[in-house]
Amino acid sequence: MVTTTNDLTDLHFEHRLWANELNFFVDEVKIFEHRLEELVNKYTKQEMLAELEQFQNQFIRQKEVLDELRHNIKVHEQKIAQALQRGDEAPTDPSFHEHMRGEIESFRSIYKDLKTKFYNFMRKYM
Repeated sequence: MVTTTNDLTDLHFEHRLWANELNFFVDEVKIFEHRLEELVNKYTKQEMLAELEQFQNQFIRQKEVLDELRHNIKVHEQKIAQALQRGDEAPTDPSFHEHMRGEIESFRSIYKDLKTKFYNFMRKYM
């Protein structure tokens, strides 16, 4: 449980790390989507286009998850800032940070798997 201002500062630091990492993923998904567009224009084979559509849908979903995670981090960051301004020693819901840590780790795993599949897909058609 968070009990000191130093602990709140540590939470803030971890939030910044997460936010930067998630921003990187957002940029990376944009690059992948751009690559999908290039492939759609280059190939007309139905089987390949069906796979492209699956990746497109998965990237759309990943962007939604990224938006949710970034929003939740921002909300928790605001709670921490308010606690610090009030001089409180703990945010109102310290367990939320642990929940977010799990959500971030889960996203990393799912996203890593998607990237591996996408790279394999690109190798197949390049």
